[in-house]
Amino acid sequence: MDEKESGVLMGRIAGPYGVKGWLRIHSYAEPPENIFTYGEWSLRERGNPLAVRAATPLDGKKHGKGLVARIAGIDDRDKAEALKGLGIYVARSRLPKLGDGNYYWADLEGLRVENLQEVFLGHVDHMMEAGAADVMVVCGQDGDKRRCLIPFIKGDVVLKVDLDSKLITVDWEDDSGQRD
Repeated sequence: MDEKESGVLMGRIAGPYGVKGWLRIHSYAEPPENIFTYGEWSLRERGNPLAVRAATPLDGKKHGKGLVARIAGIDDRDKAEALKGLGIYVARSRLPKLGDGNYYWADLEGLRVENLQEVFLGHVDHMMEAGAADVMVVCGQDGDKRRCLIPFIKGDVVLKVDLDSKLITVDWEDDSGQRD
C-alpha cells in the first residue's frame, strides 16, 4: 500500500486456525468474503500507524460461520498467533466508491458528534458491530474520560452526517450524569 494513501480498516485477525499458518478472520466487509477481493492488505495495531506489515492473501474461504485465510510468509501456528488482533487495512483506492448516505467506518472516526440541542457529545473514537446496528463509540475531549455508545441508525438516531463540516448530528440525549 502506498505510504501516502490512507488505508481503511476492513477486518481483524481473530487468531490462528490449525497448525499450518491459517488465520481466522473477522471481516467488516459486506458481504464478509469481499475482504479477499481487495488485493494486498496492510496489517497494523490500532493506534500504532507506524507499525505496518504488508500482507498478501494467498487463499481465503468461508469456514463455518466465519472466514479463514492464508497469507504469504505465514506457514505455522506460532507465526499466525503473532498476528492475532491486528487490523486488516485495505488501500482506499481498491475499495468500491460509495453512494450518497453510505460511509466507511474510517470516514466517521474523528468526527464531532452533537445532538439536536447542539450539545457537543464528543468525537467518534471508533465504530463497532453490535448485532442489530453498528455503534459509534463517542469520547469526550482529550483527558475527559466520558464515553457513550450511540447506535448508528440513520434517520432515527443519526440525523445528518456532514463529512465536509466533520459533524454528525444525532437525536440523542446528553447523558452527562452517566460517565465511566
